[in-house]
Amino acid sequence: MTKLKMLLALLFAFTLVAAACSSSSDDDSASDDNSEGSESSSDDGGDDGDGGDDGESVDLTQGSDLTFHIITHSDDGPFWSVVKRGVDAAAEDLGVTVVWKPGVNDANVMVQDIETAIGEGTNGIGASLPDPDALVGPLQDAVSNGIPVITLNSGSNDYQEIGALTHVGQTEVVAGNGAGERFNAAGATKVLCAQQEQGNVGLTERCEGLAETFGGEVVTEFVGLDADTAEQQNTINATLSADPDIDGVLGVGPVVTMSALRAAQDLGRDDITIGGFDMTPELLAAIEAGDVAFTVDQQQYLQGYLTVLFLYLNVTNQNTVGGGLPVLTGPGFVTPDNAAAVVALSEQGTR
Repeated sequence: MTKLKMLLALLFAFTLVAAACSSSSDDDSASDDNSEGSESSSDDGGDDGDGGDDGESVDLTQGSDLTFHIITHSDDGPFWSVVKRGVDAAAEDLGVTVVWKPGVNDANVMVQDIETAIGEGTNGIGASLPDPDALVGPLQDAVSNGIPVITLNSGSNDYQEIGALTHVGQTEVVAGNGAGERFNAAGATKVLCAQQEQGNVGLTERCEGLAETFGGEVVTEFVGLDADTAEQQNTINATLSADPDIDGVLGVGPVVTMSALRAAQDLGRDDITIGGFDMTPELLAAIEAGDVAFTVDQQQYLQGYLTVLFLYLNVTNQNTVGGGLPVLTGPGFVTPDNAAAVVALSEQGTR
C-alpha cells in the first residue's frame, strides 16, 4: 500500500471513529451554521490543557521537511493535554514537525505566534479562535501568503471568513442544545450556566444553545477563572443561596463543573442537577458515581490529530475535507451509563 493510500485509509478510519463516538449526540449535523468552540472548550473553551513548553517540537522518526504550527488559547489544564497528544501522534505517524504554541487564553500572544509562524515560512497553521476580532485578520494574512489554515476547537462561525480549509471541532450552540434537552429530561426548571472565562465566544454560545432548548429559565454568570476554584465555588455557592429556585447548573468547562458540584454539596442541595462540558478524571469519577448527570464530550484528541492530518494531506496531495462545512468531532455525551468505558480511555490519554 502506498503512503498516500495508507493516509487516506487512516483518515477514513478516524472519520468512522468520530461518527461512532458522537452517536449519542442530540444533533451533530454538519449542516448547522452555528459555532463550535472552545475551550474551551475544554473548553475549554474555554477548557484547559497541558500545552507543554512554548515552542515545543515533536521528535520525528520518519523524516520530513514539513513544519506545521498549532496555535491555540491552550493553558496547562487537562483538556488541552489531550489535544496535544492527538497533535503529537499525528506528527509521529506522518513524519512532520509540529510546533505547539499555547496562548494561555491571551489572544495577543496568539497574534504574535501567528505572525512569527508566517515569518518563518510555516507549511500550515492550525489555530483556535476564541477572539475572532483579534485573530481573523492575522489568519487572513497567513492565507494571503499561501499558507493553508485550519481552525480547531473554536472558530466554526468564522473559518470561512478567514479562507480556512475547514474547521475541526464541535458546534457549540448544538452542544448547548443537547445539554438543554438533558436538563428538561431531568425535570429542572431554572439552570445556572456558569462560565469560567469572559469574552470567550464559544462559552457564550454554549449558554445560548442551552437557552434555546431548555424549557425553563437560564441564568448566565461568570463565576471566576479555573485558576481559582475556591473563588468559583464561593461564587456559585452565593448564587445558589440567593436564588433557591435554581435546580440545575451547567458548567461550561470541566473545572467549573466540579466547583458547582462542591458548592451544591456544601449547601446540601442534592436536588440540583449538575451537567458539564469536557472531561477530567475527577469529573469522570463524579459522573460514574452518579453525582454529575452528564458532560458534553467534544473528543478533543481528534481535534488535534485531524488538524495535522488535514494540513498534511492538503500540502502533499491538495486534498480538502468538509465540502465547505465544519468537520464535527462532537457533541457526544458521557453519562453514568458509559462513564466506565470512557474512564479507561482517559487513563490512556486519548479521551
